[in-house]
Amino acid sequence: MSSADTNSDPEKTNINIRVTETFLEDIDATWREEGYNSRSEFIRDALRDAVRHPELSRESWKEIAAVEHARRTGDSETFSREEILADE
Repeated sequence: MSSADTNSDPEKTNINIRVTETFLEDIDATWREEGYNSRSEFIRDALRDAVRHPELSRESWKEIAAVEHARRTGDSETFSREEILADE
């Protein structure tokens, strides 16, 4: 991990979680692909999204991620916000 992951901010608290090595490899590949500076930054964003939007199901998050990935990689057509919301 980068030095940005150290607990130098008194407002932040470290937590420990256990994940499989395979899942950790997926997490690491994802944060790097998405341009995050660190694993911690990526996990904080994922947790923040889950807390701020508890109404969204896991399936909804998967759909959002798939559309976002397709948009970034050019693998699919682009959808407007209204089109995405209409599919809910």
